[in-house]
Amino acid sequence: MSFLYKADPERGAVWARLFAERAPDIDFRIWPDIGNPSAVRYLAAWEPPENLAETFPNVKVVFSVGAGVDQFDFSRIPPEVPVVRMIESGLVAGMVEYATLAVLAAHRDWLPYAAQQREGVWNPIRVRTAGSRRVGVLGMGVLGQAVLAKLQGFGFQCAGWSRTARELPGIESYAGEEGMDAFLARTDILVCLLPLTNATRGILSRDLFERLPPRSVLVNVGRGGHLVEQDLLDALDSGRLSAAILDVFDTEPLPPGHPFWRHPRIMVTPHIASMTQPETAVEAVLENLRRHREGLPLIGLVDRRQGY
Repeated sequence: MSFLYKADPERGAVWARLFAERAPDIDFRIWPDIGNPSAVRYLAAWEPPENLAETFPNVKVVFSVGAGVDQFDFSRIPPEVPVVRMIESGLVAGMVEYATLAVLAAHRDWLPYAAQQREGVWNPIRVRTAGSRRVGVLGMGVLGQAVLAKLQGFGFQCAGWSRTARELPGIESYAGEEGMDAFLARTDILVCLLPLTNATRGILSRDLFERLPPRSVLVNVGRGGHLVEQDLLDALDSGRLSAAILDVFDTEPLPPGHPFWRHPRIMVTPHIASMTQPETAVEAVLENLRRHREGLPLIGLVDRRQGY
């Protein structure tokens, strides 16, 4: 029985060491060294191979090495094979750090001050208390809940929106299309943590921006496909939005000459908000392998109909 890893080889080397220590009975392989393809029972990948079913006829579970699975082509994965997205503490902690940094940067006017520094301008901006600022998180899954819990500790007025209703202590909760207008109307800093599906592609658009209070700030740490780029530029240039902090893009790396690079009210980071940490990722995978062997529910099992 073998486990095949098909992602960043540098991290794969750490996975290999950890598997050797904690699961020496499993033959761990790093792509393209697949060994005997018929022996592969488990595959962890950012993007599975196109000929998965033909090449690895005995694969039992496919793991995403990331929190999302929008990069997967489910038509190439047999319907009876479970697909599991990564839920591990290192990835969650990284996202909480980045989202907190972004919200605090928006709250304390970091982008305007950076622009003022470039121009040699000394102009204090009135400081608002966290309690007067309304933060809204689109997506209340594992990552969204963790982000909301941390932001709540700073005293922000926190709210979350999800497709189906969720209740969290001290958090205003909104759900479904019927709850979207009220959620947006009370949100000064919007954090997108949605999965990318057919229903959420292009959700960060002119229509959504016009339902936010004037001068709101956008933080996108979901996927680049959530954002209609020209609509964001129009919203910033018209003053509808005051700033945007973006970590994900429809085309990555962001092409040279793209207007986001030099826009004075956009901060760009290169898809680094959160990364799977090998040590905690291997713990999560080994726990799911145990669960699979014992017939227990898998943590992070993807509902293919929903796309997450």
